[in-house]
Formats: sequence, C-alpha cells, structure tokens
Amino acid sequence: MPPRAAPLSPEDRREALIRATRPLLYEHGTRVTTKLIAEAAGVAEGTIFRVFDSKDDLVDATIARCFEPGDVLTRLDEIDLSLPLRDRMLAMTSILQQRFLAIFELMRAIGAVGPPRHLHDRPEIADGLEEVRRRLLALIEPDADRLTMPPAQVLHVWRLLTFAGSHREIADNDLLTPAQIVDTVLHGVEKTVEKGTERSAP
Repeated sequence: MPPRAAPLSPEDRREALIRATRPLLYEHGTRVTTKLIAEAAGVAEGTIFRVFDSKDDLVDATIARCFEPGDVLTRLDEIDLSLPLRDRMLAMTSILQQRFLAIFELMRAIGAVGPPRHLHDRPEIADGLEEVRRRLLALIEPDADRLTMPPAQVLHVWRLLTFAGSHREIADNDLLTPAQIVDTVLHGVEKTVEKGTERSAP
C-alpha cells in the first residue's frame, strides 16, 4: 500500500499530479493508468479523484500544461541583447526548436495530429503564446535598420522555418540546425555576388 500522501492544498495536489503525469504521457500516451500516475506521484489512486473528476480530466489538464510557455519566457529573457543579431537569433532558435520538438513528441505519444483546438481558448495559453511572440520580437527589433523587411515579418518567416525544420515528417527526418535556420533567414541561399558584377536575367 502506498504511503499516506503528505497533506497539500487541493491546488498544490493538482499541480503535483500534473507534474507526475507529464512524463508518463510521453511514455504511455493517453493509455496511462491511474495506478502508474499514483505510483509516480507517491499517493494512493483515490487521492487523484479528490482533485480531478476523472483520469481524462487529469490527462487533459496535463496536456494543456504542456502547451503553456513554461520556462520559455525565462530562457528568452536570459538572452543578452548586447550580442550580435545572429547570436541572439541562434539562442532563440535553439529555445524554440526544443519547445517544438517536445510538443511534436507529445502529440505523437497521444496520437494527435495537432494541438487540441480548445487549448487556444484558454487565456493562460493564448496570453502566454502572445508574450512569447513579444519577447522574440524584442530580440530582433534592435537591428531593424539592418533588415530588408519589418522585424515582425522576419519573425514570421523565422518561426515558419523553425517549425518546419523541427518537424520530423515535414523535414523528412533531416532536422535543420539552428545555424541553418538563422543563416537562411538572415542571408538566404544565394551566393554573394561580387561587387561590380550583375546577375543574369532569369
């Protein structure tokens, strides 16, 4: 018999169960059992149902938590604005790519082809995603005068390439590196034309 759970407030107990369930979703998907969750959390199975109506309720709450920004905002704030633009973009690409890879792995584990539609109706997720966008934009804006398009559009192109280049199916299992993504966005793929020469007409 599991040891009696330490007394926690209902909200703290919910948080503890969500933390215990999260890695189990990656391993077992939605087939994870309350027995496994209880063992991981160090509580009796009945404890789960004191703060969640059902296992599905707990699983849904855990999936929603996975789509919240989590530590992404903190990690973006740690990027030094005094770094050159390329270095700032390499850092933010690494952070977002790790985020995408974790989300894609979760969706594979739970058998989903995309995030549940209702998640973006949750204020904590919608507001969090918008805050991530603002932090990313703030890392590009200091060099706006060096760019050929507005920073918001650069961010849009960068995010699309980061998303596609981090998705194993879209990328044919050949993921792009942060350097490939950033250099493609900043410099394109055409070789630099030497000064004094002209490109031939297409």
